[in-house]
Amino acid sequence: MLAPLLLSCSQQKGETEVIIETTMGTIELKLYNETPKHRDNFISLAGEQYFDSLLFHRVIPDFMIQGGDPDSKHAPAGVRLGEGGPDYRLNAEIRPGLIHKRGALAAAREGDDVNPAKMSSPSQFYIVWGKVYDKQELTTLVRLIEERTGRTMNLTAEQATAYTTVGGVPFLDGEYTVFGEVTKGLEVVEKIQNVERDQFDRPLTDVRILKVTIKED
Repeated sequence: MLAPLLLSCSQQKGETEVIIETTMGTIELKLYNETPKHRDNFISLAGEQYFDSLLFHRVIPDFMIQGGDPDSKHAPAGVRLGEGGPDYRLNAEIRPGLIHKRGALAAAREGDDVNPAKMSSPSQFYIVWGKVYDKQELTTLVRLIEERTGRTMNLTAEQATAYTTVGGVPFLDGEYTVFGEVTKGLEVVEKIQNVERDQFDRPLTDVRILKVTIKED
């Protein structure tokens, strides 16, 4: 069962609203002002119709759905995707208060071995689904993350509540830039992350982004 009230769906003054129309339904999001480079880049690409006709090329149940690879526009069935995008990167804007709760919008990136600064892909993004943790599971996971990475997560009470009620992917916190969240259409994200997929996690039936629109004030 979804818990939309914990997704902070009310728009703050000046926040950018986005509509993503897909072959499986419409997803509405807001972009955070706390991550201006990622916000402005997404707005710019959407204004160029960059995302239109691209696929959600990678979906993993109880994890996330990923899109934004320009190579996916005309990709034949069975082709592995995920390497395409503009020839620049965005500096990370990882903020402690912006977490990978269910519905979070975040930027994909190359791994730490070639990208220690955690710079983001300018076009490839993912929307989090994740799982709902019980309190003990979350406590254990946080401890394991801290032991393995040497960093302190410092989840606030509100963030812990989000992971134990709404759900999400807490082990990605601090590793990828979260720059927005779903405000309407989580049921569409749920449908997409449950479709049948191949060995590369590409949906067997294409899930296509029809149009991305930036809502005017």
